[in-house]
Amino acid sequence: MLKWILLTFVLANSFALEISIDSAKDNFIKYATLDIRDSKPFTCKEIKNDFDAVKEILCTFSKRPSRSLKHIQNDFFKVDTVVKGDKFFVVIKPFYKIKLIPEIFDLTKDNEVFNADVNISNHWSILGYKKKFPLFKKEEVSQIALNFPFYLDKDKLPYVGSLDIKGNPVHIKKIEDVKEYLKVKKYYKEKQYESCLQTVNDVLKTYPNTLFRAELLYYKIKVYAKIKDWDNVISYAKEFLREYSSDENVAEVLSLMAKAYAKLGQNTDADYFFDRLFTEHTDTKFAQYGYIYKGEMLEESGGITKAIKYYKKALYETKDLEVAANAAYHLASLYLSYRPKEASQYAMKIVQAKPSYFMEDFKASQKMMQEFANQEYYKTAAAIADAMLHEIDATYDEYEELLKDRALWLAKTKNKQKALKAINEYLKKFPDGDFIDAVQIAKDALFFEVSDLNATAKLTEFDKLIQEYQNDSIGKRALYEKAKLLLKEGKYSAVLGLKEELESLDKTEYKDVKKIIQDAAIGEMQESLRNKNCKQVLVISNEYNITLSDKWDDGIYECAMKGGDFQLSKNIALKNLKSKSLDERKKWLYRYIKVDFATGNYSDVIDAAKDLISLIEDDKNSKYKEAYRYLFDTYERLEKKNKMIDGMAKIEEVFGLDYKDIDRYVSMITLGSERHDDNMTIKYATKVMQIQEKSDSHVQSPYVEFALYQAYMDKKEYNKALKVIQSLDTLKLSNTLRSRQKYLLGSVLSKLWRDDEAKKAYNEAIKADPKSSWAKLAKSALEL
Repeated sequence: MLKWILLTFVLANSFALEISIDSAKDNFIKYATLDIRDSKPFTCKEIKNDFDAVKEILCTFSKRPSRSLKHIQNDFFKVDTVVKGDKFFVVIKPFYKIKLIPEIFDLTKDNEVFNADVNISNHWSILGYKKKFPLFKKEEVSQIALNFPFYLDKDKLPYVGSLDIKGNPVHIKKIEDVKEYLKVKKYYKEKQYESCLQTVNDVLKTYPNTLFRAELLYYKIKVYAKIKDWDNVISYAKEFLREYSSDENVAEVLSLMAKAYAKLGQNTDADYFFDRLFTEHTDTKFAQYGYIYKGEMLEESGGITKAIKYYKKALYETKDLEVAANAAYHLASLYLSYRPKEASQYAMKIVQAKPSYFMEDFKASQKMMQEFANQEYYKTAAAIADAMLHEIDATYDEYEELLKDRALWLAKTKNKQKALKAINEYLKKFPDGDFIDAVQIAKDALFFEVSDLNATAKLTEFDKLIQEYQNDSIGKRALYEKAKLLLKEGKYSAVLGLKEELESLDKTEYKDVKKIIQDAAIGEMQESLRNKNCKQVLVISNEYNITLSDKWDDGIYECAMKGGDFQLSKNIALKNLKSKSLDERKKWLYRYIKVDFATGNYSDVIDAAKDLISLIEDDKNSKYKEAYRYLFDTYERLEKKNKMIDGMAKIEEVFGLDYKDIDRYVSMITLGSERHDDNMTIKYATKVMQIQEKSDSHVQSPYVEFALYQAYMDKKEYNKALKVIQSLDTLKLSNTLRSRQKYLLGSVLSKLWRDDEAKKAYNEAIKADPKSSWAKLAKSALEL
């Protein structure tokens, strides 16, 4: 029984030449056919080896094609083309067996067939097979046998073609727009967007009433979207939605139209079409693409949080790998700068599910890959490089660098075996490559690497090797690797303990021994600085001849401040005040202010603070805004009261009503009271009460309320004074302070001619603390 499956791929179509490959099965055994057709007859011939087996078939054409043809191959043969002079050759080479058959009869037209040995034909078939010749039974024919033609007339079946509903024949003319429509699909699939667009326009012009108008318009919209011509996307999408509102492609058109409006910055219009897409086509993949497009729109307008929400919605709702990869790519790109761990997780989702997606934007993927490496996510960077390497070959300019990057990044991961394999692949493919030195160094660094041992176990192994091969190169290498590992693990004092042994190694072979010791000494210094052990820092510096450069100044300053060595702190600060970096000058000027304030050098504080403020006054988010507070506190200590007023105004401008400044506001209340400046007292007492109310803390009560009360009384604003003094009713006060509060309450009530309430307040003052002076004043007031 004959069982076959037919798959056809049109591989080339240039002038009138057509080459096609068919794959099939004969009783579950695979074979393939290759058909070559041309409008003009051409010759094909079998070229055999010494064993009478066909080693290739050569077809010759008198005319060169208008464009070059690509190399073609399948499981049975490969097809190459050669141009020599004006002639054009097609060469077919088999992987197994091959048979050339001339096709000189058309059984739909010819009434007779016969065995013909021809050298030229418009159509040749080539059959590729493994062992058994498929479909036909081969029989040997005698060379002297007669070759009679076979007539088909009697065996021909009746044929009438298509019938209409009444049974009458339907005469259909050849439809050329079908062929053109298929071209459009082909061009789009091959990303030949200019050809695709031109073909669409030609078809619509030549066949204005074509049945494929909707499909052609649909492809036109898609092409404009691909080339980012958003105005035309909108224009033709409007036409499509108006004329083909029930078409199966409406969802995709809506998504592209919304995206186009978003890219043009017309977010309101975009949202309208996004809403339509999400409500009318909820469960389609284009709604999920819409989530991505809306996320892009939100991201471009600064709505990062909302953009993330839409990207995640697309990712977790879709079942389409392309959509999922797209969404994950956006999330990885967005998170990369500030949440690289999450970015890595999304990038690895793409690697695992659809690695080819990284080729959608090669340059952007390269940038993402490099950024992962910069963030020390080497495994992710290498995985992206690996995914891209699977999609390109050595003809790409970036191939060698990608191969190098993958190898070097893998060398920085735990998978040393995989790293070694990648390194060897680069060395094999590019033995004289541009990055050969860096790759070779990476390979040397893998020496003595044991992937399944931790650092402690490795050190134990190194000690065994040192002991066993004391005077051998293995022992010396083990000592060298041990020092490097100790340095890597931050065991700097242990490295310094090996100083003499390391210095005895061959300096020509181990050229960086001095650097290892130096780095260990620097590391020990850094460790001492972190522990504020300034004495140890200086000891190491002297012993290993390490000059304390500017990069150590931060730690030394902090160490000196902690130990109370203000002179050293001031010297370090002074040294850096002339830094070329403005940011450095700001930092050290601020530190200089702190030292002088701590040591009581207030005149220097004022000068330095003024200089710093002039540098940061336009930066509302400066890290050194505290200078305004240091300046005010200095004015207060020097009793420069007018300056205090200016300083307080600046603090309020810079920090707003901040709880940290409550004591400073109280100082201004005191100054107002001293100057009998009721307006100043009212101003700052009111602010203190606001701060206390906001923080639900009343540490400055009742001092603030009493001061504010008195200022209102002095200004005869009795109702305001009443409200302030009554606010103390809800606070817990000592008996004496409560007696005072009630007395003052009675006083203001008397001023307001509310005598009964005033008497009640006086009695409460007496009851609160009968022995206080306020109780006595209350009694006197009652007797009046």
